[in-house]
Amino acid sequence: MKGLMSQSKPALTQTAPRENASFKVLGVRVDAVQVPDVVAQMEGWIQERGQSHYIAVTGMHGVTEAQHDPCFKDILNAADLVVPDGMPLVWLSRIRGHSLQRRVYGPELMLAFCEQTARKGYRHFLYGGAPGVAEQMAATLGNRFPGLQVVGTYSPPFRPLTADEEGEVAAMIRGAEPDVVWVGLSTPKQERWMHEHRDGLGVPVLVGVGAAFDLNTGRLKQAPVWMREHGLEWFYRLWREPRRLWRRYLIYGSKFVWYVMLELFGWKKFE
Repeated sequence: MKGLMSQSKPALTQTAPRENASFKVLGVRVDAVQVPDVVAQMEGWIQERGQSHYIAVTGMHGVTEAQHDPCFKDILNAADLVVPDGMPLVWLSRIRGHSLQRRVYGPELMLAFCEQTARKGYRHFLYGGAPGVAEQMAATLGNRFPGLQVVGTYSPPFRPLTADEEGEVAAMIRGAEPDVVWVGLSTPKQERWMHEHRDGLGVPVLVGVGAAFDLNTGRLKQAPVWMREHGLEWFYRLWREPRRLWRRYLIYGSKFVWYVMLELFGWKKFE
């Protein structure tokens, strides 16, 4: 566990939260938002300093996972925001009557929030990644956005934490008093963690950003922009990491397409 820096709380400015339209994909609520909407909503929650809120940044993988696990579907639908991190969800939003232009890409959301708010004094905590990655992400953010405050990092082991370890981590995060916790685990682990811990951390916003730590530090190479913007990132990532990702993209991807066809043609309901 990394030592925590003692820094003063930021002076807050007013940002009004937004009411968002939404649509359903296979029984999962997806909010019809773009990156600027999410940044504004996060700031609104920080101003309120009331209950904790968590954001599920999900795409084809998360929606398909929810079909096999009703409890996980409930966790997604309980999120304060479920944002479309995947062009298939953007395309489906247009079929549902929304005018989304782009996905809410987790690594991009993280950088956009940090860039736009670096000098506002918000306090960031980085949870996730392999050993050393969260610290590398903290250094990357500090170098890229002068004034940004990272008040703690933690990379959990690749095993379930004991009850004592869970308590220590929760106490560490509470003691750091962050405004945002960026959770860099995989789906569905990060959504389960946020749902389980949000009420005990005293943090206004938790955001599950998956591989954003690896991508934003350059540990993993990102697909070219044209592939990301045209729904082809899956092909690039599968080519780069076939052993780790073949099941996600070949098995779950095929299931997702089949399930969506059943839903669109009215052959099956997924509520």
